[in-house]
Amino acid sequence: MAEARLARAELGSTGLEITRVGLGAWALGGGDWEFGWGDQDDSESIDTIAHALESGINWIDTAAAYGFGHSEEVVGRAIRGLHPAPHVFTKCGSPEGPGRRPLRSLERDSIRRECEASLARLGVEAIDLYQIHWPRPPEDIEEGWSALVELRDEGLVRHIGVSNFSVEQLQLVGAIAAVETLQPPYSLIARGVEAEILPHARREGIGVIVYSPMGSGMLTGAMTRERVAQLPENDWRRNGDAFNEPRLSENLATAARVGAVAERLGVAPGAVAIAWTLRNAAVDAAIVGLRRPDQVDELIAGASLALSDGDAAEIEGG
Repeated sequence: MAEARLARAELGSTGLEITRVGLGAWALGGGDWEFGWGDQDDSESIDTIAHALESGINWIDTAAAYGFGHSEEVVGRAIRGLHPAPHVFTKCGSPEGPGRRPLRSLERDSIRRECEASLARLGVEAIDLYQIHWPRPPEDIEEGWSALVELRDEGLVRHIGVSNFSVEQLQLVGAIAAVETLQPPYSLIARGVEAEILPHARREGIGVIVYSPMGSGMLTGAMTRERVAQLPENDWRRNGDAFNEPRLSENLATAARVGAVAERLGVAPGAVAIAWTLRNAAVDAAIVGLRRPDQVDELIAGASLALSDGDAAEIEGG
């Protein structure tokens, strides 16, 4: 990997120093499952990962559920033999079910099987950060969290965290062992975590990496009403609330404000959307979904872009 230097932050109390943007590999799982992003070429995925790492990004976030192992396989191929290797984060708790739909299982034995499979696909001796993907079923989150603690104690994973948890759920599992990291959705069109979850994480010293900072593509400047209508059948966004009325019109208006600020600053709209999430003091870094090498150069600017209070107010419609 090249020694390009991006802005970095320490991820909570993990001791990991990560770039303020990381590569999100959700779309690299392809379109052949319930929450795919449409077809994706594996060779292009590998080229994208290589270019992101050469540009200075030092971590990748994926999940066993993304294409039910396919994203992890692609990531494993891309990082094989690299020295130093990027930090690799992945998630468990959503094994494949009938019809390539994710199940929700936090049973200890299921999680251990998932971890072993993820290690094999990624080709690593230990996963840098292992996360519970969803707190479902809620009655099993304590069993699931205890399983992650065991895996850490055995050295199969180095750090443990959760994704999509509420404050109450964070407190529940935190009574078993400290939660090192949290991965919530956060963007200009998904601000629900601002009121309680992000303040709680900051008070407790929980590291935060947010996902979908560009609103799953809504805030990139490339999304229009016409493009939404033409999304492929195997792109989950086609039926997503944010891409349909009554929210679509409001979200496109937000995207237009992001675009106006981006034009004034001479950067891509996606970089502005990413930088906006990084203004929150609780947020250590943002996961940026990348599917093509050319997306890397325009979006990594979000790691270092400092928006003024006036910029933020304009974006927010204030």
